[in-house]
Amino acid sequence: MNYFAGEYDVAVIGAGHAGIEAALASARLGCKTAVFTINMDAVGNCPCNPSIGGTAKGHLVREIDALGGEMGKTADECFLQSRMLNRGKGPAVHSLRAQIDRRKYSDTMKHKLELQENLELRQAEITDIEKVDGGYKITTQMLAEYKCKAVIIATGTFLGGKIYVGEVSYESGPDGMFPATKFAESLKKLGLPLRRFKTGTPARVLRRSIDFSDLEVQKGDEPPQPFSYETESLGENKVDCHISWTNDATKQVILENIHRSPMYSGKIEGVGPRYCPSFEDKIMRFRDKPRHQLFIEPCGENTEEMYLQGMSSSLPEEVQLKFYKTIKGLENCVIMRPAYAIEYDCVDPTAMNPTLEFKDLPNLFGAGQFNGSSGYEEAAAQGFVAGVNAALKVLGKEPLVLTRSNSYIGTLIDDLVTKGANEPYRMMTSRSEYRLVLRQDNADERLTPVGYEIGLISEQRYQKFLQRQEMKKAEINRLKNTSIAPNDELNEILVSRETAPLATGIREYTLLKRPQLNYSIIKKFDENAPNLPNDIVEQIEVEIKYEGYIQKQLKQVEQVKKLESKALPSDFDYKEITGLRLEAQEKLNKIKPLNIGQASRISGVSPADISVLLIWLATKKGN
Repeated sequence: MNYFAGEYDVAVIGAGHAGIEAALASARLGCKTAVFTINMDAVGNCPCNPSIGGTAKGHLVREIDALGGEMGKTADECFLQSRMLNRGKGPAVHSLRAQIDRRKYSDTMKHKLELQENLELRQAEITDIEKVDGGYKITTQMLAEYKCKAVIIATGTFLGGKIYVGEVSYESGPDGMFPATKFAESLKKLGLPLRRFKTGTPARVLRRSIDFSDLEVQKGDEPPQPFSYETESLGENKVDCHISWTNDATKQVILENIHRSPMYSGKIEGVGPRYCPSFEDKIMRFRDKPRHQLFIEPCGENTEEMYLQGMSSSLPEEVQLKFYKTIKGLENCVIMRPAYAIEYDCVDPTAMNPTLEFKDLPNLFGAGQFNGSSGYEEAAAQGFVAGVNAALKVLGKEPLVLTRSNSYIGTLIDDLVTKGANEPYRMMTSRSEYRLVLRQDNADERLTPVGYEIGLISEQRYQKFLQRQEMKKAEINRLKNTSIAPNDELNEILVSRETAPLATGIREYTLLKRPQLNYSIIKKFDENAPNLPNDIVEQIEVEIKYEGYIQKQLKQVEQVKKLESKALPSDFDYKEITGLRLEAQEKLNKIKPLNIGQASRISGVSPADISVLLIWLATKKGN
């Protein structure tokens, strides 16, 4: 028999990367919050790669931190090795990636939840949700009932989870944990549009069974760079990673056994991630490619498990062992955990507003892989936004809506709720049309004021942020007004770097625009140059060298803001507008865009349809 167990302002279902950020944000904003997890030992679990960040994902972590979230700080506390990716390319795509101790990360996040005021961490499987007056009633497997003003669903891959390894399949969550099966049925009854997605993970291999002698060593950056703007130093890198390659023998094993892959035998119905395919999928898609790279990465300081990045698979365990052993360094490898694929339920994200609240179910929010995304960082970003908005809704305050023009988080959410996800969505720098102004180095400049206004950035941190901004502005102004005279030593450096020597004096600002030079070179010839932190120097260089491109993008941002300032009604039937094509009417009625800008990004809504909408809005205002 069910029993009433308590009330909360906000309940978070799931304590993965989305659930953690959601719960912490809600509690820190003053709401009585509970986070429910099937297994408390799996809080903040990293069931796939033992790393945080990466291309575009590092941007998300920096933005979460700038807003007052937790992922970046905890990654810094648990880091093993840190590397800045894409250093050989432009600053828009520089992205930080850190190897982390996955168990330490989980333990650290769990403890932070336990210590957080206004927050209760509970081990319980939620099996039912029901809309009631004043919010929702959720029920656990132990028949406990809780009344909640707002609920955030962050179920990851647990919802209807099913594991596949060759011919074997069984209901399960990741890492051998229980799945959430009853809750999926309850969500369907509530009217949520669910679908099946699939993802996978590589095997974990015993360290001492690997021959590292002929493998390429991949060391971290020195000094390692932190994610969080509050982390002053990381110390030294603690581990090395290694690189190996597949070969023709590896490919042959896959081709001989492809019929045993549940992806190709038709057993798996869920749609998999295009940009993180299984190894057998890589072989089938790119048969002409002679080899594929893999990274051998440690899972932690106190474990002998090694992660084989780039080698996820759902082939039978004996086939996995056979193709791993064809790879240099893995000839005698011992598999500790076999690779597997997992199929799970998620929702169509177009059913949500940019606040991540469901349009037809007020005070119900979704976050993370439940929303059709993939990746720890994408999940944490959505969890933060959902947690903030659930709390703001309960407190009767205006919602937080991040935009494409101010953040990668805004781009991620706009893509999901406007365009939907036909496959697990992964953030990439190419998804942002404003990536030169949305760099990871200026995330604090873009978003710390937002976090401060919400109430998640402390006064002390905000004042420190303002001081750093003033340091940057002052130095840029100084460079604009300081000249440097030609001299033999400087000209020798200029010539050696294949740039023209100086014949007359030149402003340091102008000299720094040359791509062959950097701030440290110019500083040698300026006795009045201040000693600035490296990250501020980096921002100064980028802003000066790319000034013209940045100004061009800022103008584009202003044009988009004009479209986004033209609000559209949320309860209007677009079939009433003459001149809109039938497809546009259907798409607009489904998405219910907040403004003209969002409407213009909906697939199936043409520029001609936008013109009709603008005329209709102008006529409406005229009346």
